Amino acid sequence: MTTDTDIGRPATDTLRAALGISGILALIAGLLILIWPGKTALVVAGIVAIYAIASGLAYAALGLFSRNKGGWARVGHVVLGLIFIVAGIVAFANLTATAVWLAAFLGILVGIMWIIEGVVSLSTLGASGSRIWTVIFAVLSIIAGIMLLFSPLWGAVVLWWLLGIGAVVLGITNIVRAVTYGR
Repeated sequence: MTTDTDIGRPATDTLRAALGISGILALIAGLLILIWPGKTALVVAGIVAIYAIASGLAYAALGLFSRNKGGWARVGHVVLGLIFIVAGIVAFANLTATAVWLAAFLGILVGIMWIIEGVVSLSTLGASGSRIWTVIFAVLSIIAGIMLLFSPLWGAVVLWWLLGIGAVVLGITNIVRAVTYGR
């Protein structure tokens, strides 16, 4: 472990503060997910909508005011910006539907990734040091991925809870690290 004599007292204090702040933020986010999962999902949907609108404005401005881009690139940026802005406005119009759509999308995406991960694990079976564990992992990954594809909203709810629990645990861990770092 690095001590404050290795990196200096100011750097140690800065690192402790960063660990403490990130730990507090993770703890708060995790608790919000666990205590108010639906409302927190709506806030996340709102943040995504704000991001879409901000990105849209940036793309539109880039297309309108850029002097270095050719005509089609400028038109493309303006069109992309308008699509982002419309998507953000539509998302804001019904945050509940947006949150459900995002949950289903993430559930399907994770399901597909787990299936691919299982197939890739099976494809490396010849080079694996422990074939039994590789096969077990691959089969479980494929089964979990298929389950998510058949019920992406249920899977997203489970993943949301796991994210909340993980954020609480990691937040507490970082707070403890901040308090004990450099001592």
